[in-house]
Amino acid sequence: MPTADAVICGAGIAGAAAAHELAVRRGLRDVLLVDPLPPLTLTSDKSTECYRNWWPGPGDAMVRLMNRSIDLLEELETSSGGRLHLNRRGYAYVTALPACAAELERSGREIATLGAGELRVHRGATGDPPYPAREARGFDPSLSGADLLFDRLSIRVHFPFLADDVVAVLHARRCGWLSAQQLGMVLIERAREAGVRLVRGKLVAVETEGGRVSGVEIESAAGREQVATACVVDAAGPLARGVATLAGVDLPLVNELHAMVTFDDYLRVVPRDVPLMIWSDAVALRWSEEEQRDLEADPALAWLLAPLPAGAHFRTEGPEASTSLLLLWPYHTEPCQPTFPPRIDPLYPEVVLRGLARMVPALGEYLESGMHTPFVDGGYYCKTRENRLLVGPTPVDGLHLLCGLSGYGIMASLAAAELLGAHVAGAALPPYAPEFALARYHDRNYLARLPEMGRGQL
Repeated sequence: MPTADAVICGAGIAGAAAAHELAVRRGLRDVLLVDPLPPLTLTSDKSTECYRNWWPGPGDAMVRLMNRSIDLLEELETSSGGRLHLNRRGYAYVTALPACAAELERSGREIATLGAGELRVHRGATGDPPYPAREARGFDPSLSGADLLFDRLSIRVHFPFLADDVVAVLHARRCGWLSAQQLGMVLIERAREAGVRLVRGKLVAVETEGGRVSGVEIESAAGREQVATACVVDAAGPLARGVATLAGVDLPLVNELHAMVTFDDYLRVVPRDVPLMIWSDAVALRWSEEEQRDLEADPALAWLLAPLPAGAHFRTEGPEASTSLLLLWPYHTEPCQPTFPPRIDPLYPEVVLRGLARMVPALGEYLESGMHTPFVDGGYYCKTRENRLLVGPTPVDGLHLLCGLSGYGIMASLAAAELLGAHVAGAALPPYAPEFALARYHDRNYLARLPEMGRGQL
C-alpha cells in the first residue's frame, strides 16, 4: 500500500496553502493534494480576491490572524517578484445615515484597539490629520488603520462619484486585493517543487484504527486506491462537512450562495483607482409606478418592494484601460445545499445595479441606456454561525481542519495554513489558536460569547 505523510482533501486556496505550509515551510516530504477538479476551480476562482485587517470583535483574534496573513502575503508578493499584483487601495464603507456614521466611528475605535491600526477622524477642522493618498498599484507597508471622513467637502474631493447625501466614509487602509489565481499557482508551484503530488481524484473514505486516522481511499479514473497515512487535512471548502463525516465527525458548518456580476462600465462612471466601495445602509429600490404595480401583482417578486439589507459593494477589475467592475450584494444569504454549477437568480444583475445606484447615482444611467450582457458567477461561503474559521485537530486523532473560511479564504489562507502546520507539527501555537479550534464549542466561556459575536461581519 502506498503511504503519505499527509493527505490534503481539496485543491482550492485553502488546500494549496496547506500543501505549501506542510511541504515548503514544515518540511514534510510526502504530501498528497487530492481533488477531482483542477486546482482553484470550484470556488476559489469565484472570489472578489480582496483582503482586509479591518474586523470586528469581540476579541482581537480575527484582526491578529488577518494581520499575520497579510504579512505573509506581502512576503510572498516580494519573493515572487510581484506575481500576486497586490494593491492597498483599501475598503471604503459609505453611509448616508447619521446613525450609521456614528456606528462607523464607534466600531472603528473598537477595531483600532484590537490592532488594526489608528482611526484618524476628519471633520474639516484645523488640525485634522492628513489623509494619505491611495495608490492604484503596489502597497505601502506603513499604511494601516482607517480614515473616517465626516467633512463633506473632503468626501466630494476624494469620492466625487458618491451620492450627494453621503455623510461619512470610513476608508480602512490595510486592505485591497490581489490575483487569487496567481496566489494559488505560486503556492502550488513551490509545493510541487518541495515534493507535493497532485492527485486527480475524490477522497471517498477515511480509515481509522483506535480513534486515529490510518489511511484514506481515493477514487479516480484509474479506479480506487488506498493510501496509508496518519494525517488527513479537510480543506474541502463547501464540501468540508461531507468530508469530515467520512471519519464520523460532524462540523458546525453551513453554506451560503454568494453571486458576483462582472459588469462593463462602458460609460466610465467609476474612476479606476477607487477602493472597494461598500454601501453600509439598507436600500429600498426605486421603481417606476408601472414597475411597482407589476411587482405588487406578483407574489414571487413582491420582496423587491421591501428594503434590502446593507452590504452592496463593488470594485474595479483589470488594468487602467479596462472598464470592468465586479458587483456584489449578499441580500439573500439563507443556508443551502451546494450545487455545481450554482443556480443564480436571473434578476440578480439588475437588482445589484439598482442597489449600487443608491451609492453611485450615475450607475443608474445603465438602467436607461442598457447594460452590456453581464457575466454572472458565484460560489459558496462555507461558514460557522459566528463566521470564524475552523483550524486544527478533531476528536479523530490525525484528522485536521482547514475550513469554514467563508468569503475570506483568499485573505486568511496563509495564516490559517501556518496555524494548521503548527498543529500538525506539534509546534508552539499563537495566542489566537483556541478561537479557531473545533474544541471551542465545548468551552463554556466561548459559548457564552457567541451571542455578542452575531454573524461576525462588518
